[in-house]
Formats: sequence, structure tokens, C-alpha cells
Amino acid sequence: MLAKVMSCAVVGLEGAIVQVEVDISPGLPAFTIVGLPDKAVQESRERVRAAIKNSGFTFPMKRLTVNLAPADLPKQGPTYDLPIAVGILWASEQVLSLSSSLFIGELSLDGSVRHADGILPMVSVAKAEGFQRVFVPLSDAPEASLMGGLEIIPLESLFQLVAHLNGSQEIPANEADPEVLSAKAPEYPIDFADVRGQEHVKRALEVAAAGGHNVLMSGPPGAGKTLLARALPTILPQMSIDEALEVTKIYSVRGLLPEGTPLIMQRPFRSPHHTISHAGLVGGGSWPKPGEISLAHRGVLFLDELPEFGHRVLEVMRQPMEDRVVTISRAKTSMTFPANFMLIGAMNPCPCGYFGDPVRECTCSPAIVTRYQKRLSGPLLDRIDIHVEVPRVEYEKLASDVSLETSELIRVRVEGARERQRRRFEGTHLSCNAEMGPGEVREYCRLDDAGRSLLRSAMYQLQMSARAFHRILKLARTIADLAGEEEITTAHLAEAIQYRPRRQM
Repeated sequence: MLAKVMSCAVVGLEGAIVQVEVDISPGLPAFTIVGLPDKAVQESRERVRAAIKNSGFTFPMKRLTVNLAPADLPKQGPTYDLPIAVGILWASEQVLSLSSSLFIGELSLDGSVRHADGILPMVSVAKAEGFQRVFVPLSDAPEASLMGGLEIIPLESLFQLVAHLNGSQEIPANEADPEVLSAKAPEYPIDFADVRGQEHVKRALEVAAAGGHNVLMSGPPGAGKTLLARALPTILPQMSIDEALEVTKIYSVRGLLPEGTPLIMQRPFRSPHHTISHAGLVGGGSWPKPGEISLAHRGVLFLDELPEFGHRVLEVMRQPMEDRVVTISRAKTSMTFPANFMLIGAMNPCPCGYFGDPVRECTCSPAIVTRYQKRLSGPLLDRIDIHVEVPRVEYEKLASDVSLETSELIRVRVEGARERQRRRFEGTHLSCNAEMGPGEVREYCRLDDAGRSLLRSAMYQLQMSARAFHRILKLARTIADLAGEEEITTAHLAEAIQYRPRRQM
């Protein structure tokens, strides 16, 4: 007896339909799985056997062969438990009907259906392939319902599924919650009003948020660099539904989707430790998975103590920072993951942290300071638009009771600037000024004679590269957008130039 059940695999961030073929033939009892299964799929033999018996059904004591097609696609994870069990029950005539359905889920030994990673991309490809119904674990039903246009059947157990398929106990389809798609991002625990002093740094972060620019903050320990970085997401515009689905898909594939949160509406903030490997940062593995830069997609990647990161770790970020995607190639496959993030770096000016501090004396020799600062390569620094000093905060500002500007007020200005950019780039793939290429820079960042003269002088004095030239123009365009100006003036350009590093590291 041969049965065919449809399931799905995840390749990178996309789903791929997998046909589970189950053949039951006479012979000595055996259970074989073929079709490039990994260890987790091979172990499903014992889970499926126990789940079928403990659910009150009969496990056929014959020769069982399970083929996962296409056979050249590696199969990973325990999500094939449910379709294999359904295939066995159908081939042994314990299930009467399947119709146009797709099955996803891991089985416990008692027959209950457990959570599966990557539900969103799998349901997405099921919709594209014309399936009418998808059976998913109960806990994953809200996530699966985000796509719409499909009948999502939530499952608690294998016994419940068989009763539904045989018509004895119908399971109602999961209804999509309209409030999920219209919900606002939750409140952040940190607000810009909590940061005392550092007005010029707040201004720099506001400009960065308005245009999606990268930032490097340098200053002594305890000056507030980490607090400022953690406050940055509070002034970023709320994600659109399309952006939220992009981010949710990445977290779903990595198994990092918070429980009870089918859709991520809050912009990601990732802060990996400096001991992270390059594969952990950009992604990797024999079958590549997205890394921290993809988990920070549409959000913020904060690298504290930037010079402490390994040289190779930092250098592999150069291409993703430029292209907004990362391509990971292996002998078996090549995968591309999105990596459109804002990089926020923080560093001390020297190992002791007090080089240039007016209060505390630095204990590092000039050679040590130079060696420390040169841990960051010129090409990496050239890709950072805003370099800003974060000095120590004076007592008067820390002890002041004056009410400061809140993140909500700053976010209004940032959203206004982003709205101007959306109108400017309508019909293109661009979403903010930082994503402009040389062609867009020439079209949208025109200068008058005074501006050209100022930029010419800055180019010679700061010995800027062609990349730095374009980044200054993009930054000036953002500053003009914040001011509501259509033309870039010398004031906008001067502010953009002063964000370049004052000394070459």
C-alpha cells in the first residue's frame, strides 16, 4: 500500500514543498527513511512509532519505507513527524481522506503535536502552491494565520487529527486575529528623556534614525554610550506590515519567535558579545542559517566595545553593510539573507578608556593608543556615516530636574523625514537615504556653488575617499529632510561634514 502526504521544508528563509511517500509491503518488520534525512529526521522513526501506539492506533508490523521527495533536498528537523505518521495511518487504511492538505509538526511520544520552527515561510509557499488547508501545531496557528487565504487547522494531538480526517470530530479552523496586524509596537523600557546631557549625540542619533545611517560613538567608560544605543530604537518609525513579516520570517526560521508573539512589530535590537564568531555574526553552518546581522534586519545592530571584536569578524561585515544582504556560499548550496540594519558601534578611545579625558589621566602610552585605534580598519570606518564623541557628563546635568525631550517627540520628526524619503523614492526599491547609490546621489543631492566649494575644501583637508564623499551628501540630504527643506544648504552640508572622523585611525 502506497500513501503520499504533503509537507514542507525550509531552505534559507523560503519554504519548499516536500512529498512524503510511505510504502507498506510484506516482509520482516523494518522502518527505513530515505531522501537525505538528517539525524533529527532519522530519529522520527521512534517518535512516530510511539506516537501512533500511544494514540490508540495500530502500527503496522511490516516493511515500511518512507521517501522524502525531492531526494536531492536535505531534510532537517523534526517537522516531518506528523506527515510521516499520517502517511503510515493512511497507507494502513486507518485514515480515510486527506484532500488538498499540507501537514507540519513534531510529535511527542504520547501523540501530542509540538511547535515547529519556520511556520511562516512554509505556510507562505503552501499558499503560493495552491494548497487549501494546512495542519499546524496549536501553538503555531496564530503565526500561520498571518498569511491569510488559507484554512489553518490547529492540532493538539495525532488522535484529534485522525478524528477530524475521518469525520468523527471536526476541528474548527483558526480565525486570524485582525488586531495582530493593526497592533502597535510595545512600549520600550528606555526613553531619550532618561539620557541626561549628550545633546549633540542625541542630535547625531536623530539624524541617523531619520536616514538609516551607521554611527560610531567614542568616549570614556560610563559616559552613556550603551544607554544612548539602547534608546535609539525608540525614535525609529514603526515597522510597516511588510517589514514586520520580513523580520518575523527570519525569527521564525531561527526558532527565536517569542511565545505568544505571532508577529514582531518592534524593531529588532541585537547586541552580540565581542566573543562572537564570524559565522554567528553574518550566518553560517553546513546548511547556512541567518546570523546576528540578519536578526537585526530593519532594526539596530549594536556592537559595544567595537575594537574588542575579532578582526575577521568585523571585516566580514563590510560587504553586508554596503549591499544590505549577505550571501553565504558552501559546497552544497549558496543562500542569501537580508541584512538591512543600522550599525551602532561604541568604543573607548584607548584600552584604559580615558585618552583625551579632561578629568582623569590616561595611563596608556601613545603607541598603545595608536595600536588600539587601528584595530578598526580604514575601509570599515569609511562605511560609517556618523562619528561622534561622547564626553563624560557633568554633575549639574545629571542632577538636573529639567524635563527633557521624549522619544515620542523626536520620533515625530524622524517619521516626517522618512515620509519625505518615501515620497522621493516611490516606485523604487529604496526606503531611506542611506540606501541611495551614486545615481540617486547625483539626482537628489545637488549642491549650489557655495556647497560645492565647502565640500571641495573638506575633501582635501580630511583626505576623504569617494565613498566618504557620497556618504556626506547622503547625510546632508537627511539633515535637509529633517529640516523640511527641498534643497541642501551649506548649513546642512557643514553639519554632515563635522560628523566625519577628525583623525584618521
